[in-house]
Amino acid sequence: MDLRDRINTALKQAMKDKDQRRLATLRLINAAIKDQEIARRGTEDTAPLSDAEIMAILARMTKQRNESVRAYEEGGRLDLAERERAEIGVIEEFLPRQLDEAEIAAAIDRAIADTGASSIRDMGKIMGKLKERHAGQMDFGAVGGQVKARLG
Repeated sequence: MDLRDRINTALKQAMKDKDQRRLATLRLINAAIKDQEIARRGTEDTAPLSDAEIMAILARMTKQRNESVRAYEEGGRLDLAERERAEIGVIEEFLPRQLDEAEIAAAIDRAIADTGASSIRDMGKIMGKLKERHAGQMDFGAVGGQVKARLG
């Protein structure tokens, strides 16, 4: 079952369960997917979004909500922060498990070995290899700094 089918199945189940918070979050996910597909209509690529592209949307949604949680907590709006956390929980059900620090370090080492990277100029190759193997499993913005540190 592909990712889009899993999301739609969860949406139908949330309707049956009358779980309004979960249903609202799943509808937001579907809306984000449809928005991306509409944006692509003007281009040559009219194929449906792949699972990797949907995972990228979900990762972006999670990152936005984490930023909102921080802002709400700083502003003393703990009720809103908790609602954002609940949305993150629903979104993360459809993302692969995030790698821990040791697994990220091992993945970086393996990518460096596989690409034969020796300097900072090879960073693009390493990041490409990591994105290919571990899409949705790590924050590539944070990993970029770790790759630089290893190569520099």
